[in-house]
Amino acid sequence: MEHTEKSKAHVGEGLLQKIRLYLSEKSLPSPSDREKLDHDFATSTSFHGVHNVVRNRSRIRKVVWLAVVLGSVLLLVWQIYGRLIHYFTWPTTTSVEVQYVENIEFPAVTFCNLNRFQTEAATKFGIIFFLWHIVSKVLHLQEISTNSTGSKEAIDFLASHQNFSITEFVKKKGFYLNRSTLLECDFFGKPCGPEDFVHVFTEYGNCFTFNHGDNLQAKGKVGVSGRGLSLLFNINQEEFTDDPTLGFVDAGIVFAIHSPVKVPQLDGLGLLSPVGTHARVTIRQVKTVHQEYPWGECNPHIQLQNFRTYSTCGCLKECKARHIEQLCGCVPFLLPGNGVECDLQKFYNCVSPVLDHIEVKGLCTKGTHNSSCPVPCEETEYPATVSYSMFPSHQALKHLSRKLNRSWDYIRENLVNIEINYGDLNYKITQQQKAVSVSELLADVGGQLGLFCGASVITIIEITEYIFTNVYWLCILFLLKILDMTQGTSPPQNCLGNKNGIEEC
Repeated sequence: MEHTEKSKAHVGEGLLQKIRLYLSEKSLPSPSDREKLDHDFATSTSFHGVHNVVRNRSRIRKVVWLAVVLGSVLLLVWQIYGRLIHYFTWPTTTSVEVQYVENIEFPAVTFCNLNRFQTEAATKFGIIFFLWHIVSKVLHLQEISTNSTGSKEAIDFLASHQNFSITEFVKKKGFYLNRSTLLECDFFGKPCGPEDFVHVFTEYGNCFTFNHGDNLQAKGKVGVSGRGLSLLFNINQEEFTDDPTLGFVDAGIVFAIHSPVKVPQLDGLGLLSPVGTHARVTIRQVKTVHQEYPWGECNPHIQLQNFRTYSTCGCLKECKARHIEQLCGCVPFLLPGNGVECDLQKFYNCVSPVLDHIEVKGLCTKGTHNSSCPVPCEETEYPATVSYSMFPSHQALKHLSRKLNRSWDYIRENLVNIEINYGDLNYKITQQQKAVSVSELLADVGGQLGLFCGASVITIIEITEYIFTNVYWLCILFLLKILDMTQGTSPPQNCLGNKNGIEEC
């Protein structure tokens, strides 16, 4: 054991001797050489003012120049610190630009009847209004009282109609679009019809989108302002009805103008056109570009599975569908996904409580970069200005009465005329931009260096080389000192001391 410890000690000493020998071979400057190096650096550096401190023989001038140099350095540090603090607050500016074009894309328009269900079916299944209220909760959260009469009737209905499909019921017994409900359709002078619309489900039940992304109409661009889409609807109040106790007390058409690649969002954003009116809608296209975090709140890396283009509305739908599928084992038909469709029993017993849970826990949030659904990096919106006039006029009323073989009262109470067009062939780009880019920050810092010290990148390299050289020499001297101290405290074990205290080996 003792022999092993001695061997290790000899090995360690041998290693220290090798390190000391290696360091001692490094050429170290003498004190006079180091002084000369400092003097040469001070007199030749491109850092202005330093050579005046060294070369001046007058002490007063030396002190004055030293104060000037130190003051300039302090001001430089203060200015650069302020620029860096400002940069790391991630400031942005907003630019607004109007682009005039010859052709511009026409938006998609989704139309719904405010009276959502056929009267005959609603009379037979009066509970359908409450059931749809539960089903559409996935699109917009609303409180449903568990002690209400509708809730008790719903439980009884679900128990006696276990195979009832609300999806098929709404498709067949909700609002439909054919030649009897769409009396006239004109798109830039060309006739259109129900076949140019795509069926979609919204909180208003059956709705129909013109110029949908998958429709051929979406490929065309318009080149004339003041003209567009003109429609004449017959909402047929005798055939379609709704429940006023749930807030549906109006008669007319609700519609949303949106991008052809986005899902329609009608809750709180739909435009209303009541019966007996002509709604003239003038639109303009506004493109908004948001910066990604930390300058803005968008996240360009988020991709939706069921939508081609990212939108906050589509993201929230996928988020809800994902949580509902995990907890209930099914996906509501109003939400995207390929899972098993939720039946009414699941809607009432599982989906509705899960939606409350999502809302309370904040599982599907929107807006900020760290939320479930941040704002899109690019989005296109269509702000609209709507003006109304009474429709039809007295003479037009006579004409339509003869043409449709309907009474004047019927025409006043059922017809809705909607016209949508561009006010001008231009679009506005609202773009969030970085207020300070990296190149601008470097230019600003370089300007401060030049203003206060006359320095540049070359100056920084000179100072770095000077500091590195001095640190290198100091490190070698420090290591040699440590090795000398180590050897002084650990004499060799095989050396003997004589009477005069002199070691002999």
